[in-house]
Amino acid sequence: MAPFRPMLATVAERVPTGDAWVHEVKWDGMRVLVDVRDGKVTVWSRSERDVTAAFPELDALADAYDDMLLDGEVVALEAGRPSFHALTERMHVGKRRQAEALMATRPVTLMVFDLLRLFGQDLRSQPWSARRELLERLELTGRSWQVPAVHDDGAELLAATAAQGLEGIVSKRRSAPYATGRRSPDWRKTAHRATHSVVLGGWRPEAGSTSARLGAVLVGLPDGAGGWRYAGRVGSGLAGSAGEALRRRLQRMQRDDSPFSDEVPAVDASGTTWVEPRLVVEVRALELTGQHRLRQPTYLGVRSDLTPDDLVEAEDA
Repeated sequence: MAPFRPMLATVAERVPTGDAWVHEVKWDGMRVLVDVRDGKVTVWSRSERDVTAAFPELDALADAYDDMLLDGEVVALEAGRPSFHALTERMHVGKRRQAEALMATRPVTLMVFDLLRLFGQDLRSQPWSARRELLERLELTGRSWQVPAVHDDGAELLAATAAQGLEGIVSKRRSAPYATGRRSPDWRKTAHRATHSVVLGGWRPEAGSTSARLGAVLVGLPDGAGGWRYAGRVGSGLAGSAGEALRRRLQRMQRDDSPFSDEVPAVDASGTTWVEPRLVVEVRALELTGQHRLRQPTYLGVRSDLTPDDLVEAEDA
């Protein structure tokens, strides 16, 4: 069983300034807790699933120290930059042998940004600055893991990540303890082009297709009352094997009516096959409008590390 759920960041209206804050690159990956104990490494997803088999690269962390608990993000690099779409080839793998075969063509790297336990001592009550100092002393540099640098100037880092095509930054209060399982204002995230975790509620075939190829999916966000508000239709990013794999999963989730609590526009509802709102997917969008609609969304992949309940918790936080 997972030790606990990780601390989460809130969305920042602006990058915080001053000596009380430190800033890190926001990685476009999968959040994990890595538990090293008694010569064994266990990797836990944010939704408390054991995903160790998917990432055999991290097994060698057992040789670094006898007992530690790391917080970080697993990323897959594409053209030198993290790509969530590329990571989906690894994060859904449930069999170790399959993951080992993918290590050569789609390797992953663990970006370690926090140390929560060391040699049996729980560090979560310590301020971020103390945990970071200990983490740096460990000198965790390996082929498949690293401890990325932190920066004092958030505005400068935000500009640099924009120029490099990275997702954004996370700002952390130096004095803050680790708030287990909470979305805390002591950690604040600023993204350049926002990604959204959304629940999938329906799909439409590709226009003019005679083989029922997936053309678009209909997605939603929590409506604040226990249901799902329609957030738009996503067609970009579904071509090829990604769309076909998703269509096969959706065929097992079919239902007769819309799972959304509000009315779906007729132009989107026409020809749609409705599905149970059980699958969370990641999309990148230009913005979420005041009407809670995604503008120019692109499908990135299935979030096997999240459940619909996680989206409701984030909405309520």
